[in-house]
Amino acid sequence: MIREANKQDAVAIADIYNYYVDNTSITFEEERLSAADINERIDSVQGSGFSWLVALENDIIVGFAYSKKWKERSAYRNTVEVSVYLQHRLTSKGWGTSLYQELFSGLKKLSLHVAVAGITLPNAGSIALHEKFAMEKVAHFKQVGYKLGEWQDVGYWQTRVDAQQNLS
Repeated sequence: MIREANKQDAVAIADIYNYYVDNTSITFEEERLSAADINERIDSVQGSGFSWLVALENDIIVGFAYSKKWKERSAYRNTVEVSVYLQHRLTSKGWGTSLYQELFSGLKKLSLHVAVAGITLPNAGSIALHEKFAMEKVAHFKQVGYKLGEWQDVGYWQTRVDAQQNLS
């Protein structure tokens, strides 16, 4: 089941996200987030008219995805950034696909034009998921982040939201 996130989901979302904060360079955040931090982010995303979705299996949150403004300047108003995180033991089970299907469906209804995603490299699983949604690599920034004692590269993928096809 996939639905909009609510305040009661914040602890579970923080648990999922903090695994990546603590153990990977997938996010460049280095400090753990609290449930209050997550609630502020959910409120910001939903308050801007975008979605923050959670995926549930047996009433347990197993992942989340959201979209948000890509940049603040007004000319970027039709472009969003998308992101997805899954419980680290449940990757490659279809949850990322299900979350993005629902997220992109909502973005189409908002008549948005482009979605972008930043991916710390290397990350074959994330690349495969994004390319499944017709996202193509458009940029590669070398050594732009420093985490876990190493310089990290980031690639950017993008797609036209209105060109998205339904995946089954």
